Amino acid sequence: MALISFVIVALLAVTLGSGIWINISLFAVGIAALELFKSLPVDKLIAQSAWNTATTPELLALPLFILMGEILFHARLADSLLRAIAPWTTWLPGRLLHVNVIACTLFAAGSGSSAATTATVGRITLTELSARGYNRTVVMGSLAGSGTLGFLIPPSLPMIVYGVLTEQSILKLFLAGFVPGIILAALFSTYLVVSSLVSPDIVPREVEPYTWRERFASLPHLLPFLFLISVVLGSMYGGIATPTEAAVMGILGSLIIAYFEGRASVATIRTAFLGAVRTSSMLGLIIVAASFLSVGFAYLGLPRFVANQIASLALSPYALVALLLLFYIVLGCILEGASMMVMTLPITFPLITQAGFDPIWFGVFFVLVVEMAQVTPPVGFNLFVIQSLSNEPMSKVFYGVLPFFFIMILMTGIVTFFPDLALFIPNHVTFGR
Repeated sequence: MALISFVIVALLAVTLGSGIWINISLFAVGIAALELFKSLPVDKLIAQSAWNTATTPELLALPLFILMGEILFHARLADSLLRAIAPWTTWLPGRLLHVNVIACTLFAAGSGSSAATTATVGRITLTELSARGYNRTVVMGSLAGSGTLGFLIPPSLPMIVYGVLTEQSILKLFLAGFVPGIILAALFSTYLVVSSLVSPDIVPREVEPYTWRERFASLPHLLPFLFLISVVLGSMYGGIATPTEAAVMGILGSLIIAYFEGRASVATIRTAFLGAVRTSSMLGLIIVAASFLSVGFAYLGLPRFVANQIASLALSPYALVALLLLFYIVLGCILEGASMMVMTLPITFPLITQAGFDPIWFGVFFVLVVEMAQVTPPVGFNLFVIQSLSNEPMSKVFYGVLPFFFIMILMTGIVTFFPDLALFIPNHVTFGR
């Protein structure tokens, strides 16, 4: 079994390091391992695995939420967010820096994507805050860090993938991510408050003047997001719709918003649909390939072997979590979040459940480490988004996001020692359907 493990790791290193598409790499490794070490009809196994995965009803929500996020992105609703939030943050230490955190939190509740959240909010706030004299490094860091909230606050695309791969309730996963997401956003804002008090030069000396009349006049700009959140989350948690049905309602809601914002042109909608097709196709192929690889791992007995090896270490449950956290931090430096999730879950999920941890809790933990992968070089996707928007060196972008990366590590510790933060709502809320 040690030989099998070595061969698989070597094949993954070669294929992923060569720049081959992730899904092709996963298929190639699975086929090669089964051909070398098992006598199985691999072609039939691929077909059966691909069909079973691709026809999973819960997976339908994934492209629908992606389309909703694309429509919101191309409708440029971040303009409305900035106008609504900015007047209410001037009294806080750090002032408009909090716009990144609040705007990303709200947009995350309507998109489910970290990259879409970062790009949409960043197109407005990065230029606006830099022009007003805010420290550019802190602006980039708060934007890249807060953009990861698109993965934790429901609806969350990684949670849909996790739910499909582990056969867990997607609705419960959404509920589990809500409180940790809000706490993480509060920790980000707390850091900005402390940072601005310690280093006042990160914000301009001149306070942005807003009257109370202007503050209240800005609130209607929040109505599109409140409408969308009530449509998507309200329909799910009210027992009216399943996650898939809520995604359809979210698409309709985003189209209505885009129409009233005057950005529902045929060209905009066409671009949004094409973007959703590209993203959905990429994720779909990765999920199908990873499902086949996990089936191959099961036939080879690899998850059981790894579980036995770790069990022989006699680690306590918290030591196991710490080991997995370190493992995923390192892995996040060489793999993006989706690939990391689909490649490792067949091995780590049985380990964590055998240790007595709740699988819904582990979904929140896993999404947090996927968030970290979004902001760790050299493949952190949020770093690329910020770099493309700012034209700054990658080192400067990463330096700005580093404090937020450590805050995410702190959040994993908080959720680990206080699991009810994630589990209380899904364990105590019932639904009509």
